[in-house]
Amino acid sequence: MEISASAVKELREKTGAGMMECKKALTECNGDMEKAIVYLREKGISVAQKKATRTANEGLITSYIHSGGKIGVLVEINCETDFVARNDEFKEFSKDIAMQIAAVKPLYVKREDVPAEVIDKEKEIYATQAKATGKPEKVIEKIVEGKLEKFYEEVCLLDQPFIKDSSIKVKDLLTQLIAKIGENIQIKRFVRFQIGEEK
Repeated sequence: MEISASAVKELREKTGAGMMECKKALTECNGDMEKAIVYLREKGISVAQKKATRTANEGLITSYIHSGGKIGVLVEINCETDFVARNDEFKEFSKDIAMQIAAVKPLYVKREDVPAEVIDKEKEIYATQAKATGKPEKVIEKIVEGKLEKFYEEVCLLDQPFIKDSSIKVKDLLTQLIAKIGENIQIKRFVRFQIGEEK
């Protein structure tokens, strides 16, 4: 099947993937634009997973001040090279993440950062609430797991819906950037200050 240059260009504009990747995706998907987008996203995830093992010692510390100086955020985001750290897309991503932290108040970067005692306490609370409804043990386990997922979405930055597009999570946004730029990128740490807030 012949893939037109305009179709390749359109897919490239929609996904940010390279020309050759776009042409290959359209060829694999028989010219179907929507399927090609999904194909590239799936491919991007596997590319991102391969890059996740590489060392990321460069990057940026980005600040964001909001609400007339009442909320401030510092976030460190790492990449592999200084070249990428100066890239506009990387800078834009860093700014978006700082805004996300200011707006949604995560407590941790990822699930693995949540202390075991915090998770145990949450599970205990959810189990007690579920038992009070008189539901069977099997159902209670499912309720606890479901509530724990919601807890992660609230407190873990990577699990939160992205403020500029709630159809994706912050981790999806990160995966897309890794696939596009071709380097391992990690959100290392952050701190959020709010006037009058006790730590």
